[in-house]
Amino acid sequence: MVEVRDLTVHLADFSLGPLSFEVGRGEFFVILGPSGAGKTVLLETIAGIYRPTGGKILVDRRDITRLPPEMRGVGMVYQDYALFPHISVRGNIEYGLKIKGSSKEERRRRVTQLAQLLGIEHLLGRLPPTLSGGEGQRVALARALAPGPKVLLLDEPLSALDPTMRERLSWELKRTNRATGVPFLMVTHDIREALQLGDRVALLRNGKIEQMGPPEELLRSPASPLVAEFLGMKNLFRARFRGAVAEVDGMKIVLTKPTKGKEGFVAIRPDEIILSKEPFPSSARNQWKGKVLSLVDVGTHIEVYTAVRNTRVLTFITRSALEDLALKEGDEIYLSFKAVGVEVIEEVEG
Repeated sequence: MVEVRDLTVHLADFSLGPLSFEVGRGEFFVILGPSGAGKTVLLETIAGIYRPTGGKILVDRRDITRLPPEMRGVGMVYQDYALFPHISVRGNIEYGLKIKGSSKEERRRRVTQLAQLLGIEHLLGRLPPTLSGGEGQRVALARALAPGPKVLLLDEPLSALDPTMRERLSWELKRTNRATGVPFLMVTHDIREALQLGDRVALLRNGKIEQMGPPEELLRSPASPLVAEFLGMKNLFRARFRGAVAEVDGMKIVLTKPTKGKEGFVAIRPDEIILSKEPFPSSARNQWKGKVLSLVDVGTHIEVYTAVRNTRVLTFITRSALEDLALKEGDEIYLSFKAVGVEVIEEVEG
């Protein structure tokens, strides 16, 4: 368990905090924010690289605020993995154990255990420069976990990977978090990663936490316009999945392919939705019936806000389409969109 209490850090050109939050045992906690928000400064302060100006950091109720990095019981995985290039994968994983004074037998047992957990047994004799990005990430994760840290810090660990590998290793991170029971504290600028991985998410801007809570809470009830803007609140809905069908507020959405997980989010681009006063005859489209709440002229197009049951949906239409439909507030309207216009964000299960 990690407790951050009224933490402040003052650097030459940046101030962080005061920040207060907790990360529970086995929790996957995500700090989300834009570049320059202070995410890495926060991690490196917890790790002991920066000295805080004020406040406390506790790990399992032990005050580590003034302890040197090696005595904190904290592991860290950097964006570039920071593996020792001249040492084998086995040697990299063993490194922290040697510093800790573990016996040769204990080092062998721990390396074998982590290699099996992360599927890297076949890489133990390789050197880091010969590894792919995904392999390097797994090795860095194993090295950070080897000494048995009380908490693991992850600094944008997926950002250097291609989309396919990023998706695959997102599941790997969550599975490892659940398998080890170690609290994971990850920072990212990627909203999708935060939604996928976070049991809770804290949005950090300009060194301060704007809002903190489960992902669906931030989406459903943003604390400020800044939060809503950063999260890109445009038709992003909490969903349950069954095969190639999503359910949002009791309404079915046909997807392009079955999902792996059972819960997550769907996003429907406003310009992918077609409006009509009459039902659409095509069964190839998803179709909802709603009521027009408001029409907003933003210059380049018209924003149409529609209530569909308890869900508010935004659609973009042209001025000519507005004239053709003769829309006004209170009108009943049909909304249609293809499965390819729906983006699925699956919650990663451990």
